[in-house]
Formats: sequence, structure tokens, C-alpha cells
Amino acid sequence: MRYAISRPVQTRVNERIRIREVRLIDEEGTQVGVIPTFDALQMARERGLDLVEVAPNAMPPVCRLMDYGKFRYEQSRKERESRKNQHVIELKEVRIRPKIDDHDLETKGRQAGKFLDAGDKVKLTVLFRGREMAHPDIGRGLLDQLAEQLRPHGTVEAQPRMEGRTMTMFLNPLKPKQSQTEKEGAARRDQAEAEDA
Repeated sequence: MRYAISRPVQTRVNERIRIREVRLIDEEGTQVGVIPTFDALQMARERGLDLVEVAPNAMPPVCRLMDYGKFRYEQSRKERESRKNQHVIELKEVRIRPKIDDHDLETKGRQAGKFLDAGDKVKLTVLFRGREMAHPDIGRGLLDQLAEQLRPHGTVEAQPRMEGRTMTMFLNPLKPKQSQTEKEGAARRDQAEAEDA
């Protein structure tokens, strides 16, 4: 049995372009036309640039004159920027038991509130053991109590649901998670406003 392995498509550059004719676009973006590949390579060498295949599936393939090293550097920089500005929402879990004390429940609620304020989703879980399984209403009451306590910090995404020996409920934060650059920008704005006042 054979398995197809998908490899990333590599851009063909200069001598790796082995087709007879190409549609050429020069460095300014104007279309030169369909010319032999050898002539396009000569033109690229004369101008100190690379011949890069940008549309390999076209007939004939479309090639462009550009500085390929600079192009790859710009692409990697854009990818880094987009990864840096990505918002990653984590799922934090807070576990409680049906026999939890009131003060312990408040403490767990404060911890869940910190998670929500940081922009993370929260999964509230009630763990049942033995005879506690006969009283799922106690777990539902605890989750409703926590949802009420966390109302200023987040909204209920999914109502309490029993799954085996656990009852779970999900909460979403009210405000989205800020990236590091947004936090730094907000801190600079606050500092500038404080200096102006």
C-alpha cells in the first residue's frame, strides 16, 4: 500500500525553470510578453535579478524578475508579524467537588475571574464520586452560583451538562485577549495621558 506524501511546493528559480517559454513580468510589474526561458534568464542576469516562477500552472508559466533573497526575507517577516499578532485563547479549568465550602467556592470563583479577565475561556467542572452521583442538582446549583459570581467577568457559553461522573459548564471572557504589542501600546498611551495631565 502506498501513501502519498505531500511536500511543500517549492518555488522554481533561475535554472530550475525547465520549460521552453514563459510569460515574463519585469521588476516594475509591466508585462513583457511570452519569451523563451533562455532569453528571460539572460535579461535577469543583466539586471542583477532572479527569474522566479510565480504561476507554475498557467500556460505558459508566469515568471517575474525580482531579487529572490529579498522577497523571501519579506515573506518570513510578514509571517512572523502575523504570528506575533495572533490571539491565542487558552481554556483554563476550575475543578470543584459537591461538598465544597462556601469560602472555597468564592476562592475558586475569584481564580476563574482572573482567567476570564486575562482573556481565557474557563471550563467549570464538578467532580462526583460514589453516592454524590445521585444528586446532580447540587452540582448544577454550584455551577449556577459560580456563573452568577462571574457575571461581571464573562458570559455562559454552554449550560451545565453531565458527562459521566463530571458536570461541566463553559464561560467566555467579556473582552478578547490582548496581544503583547497591544498591552505595550495601551501602557504607553496611559503613561502619555498621565504626563499630559
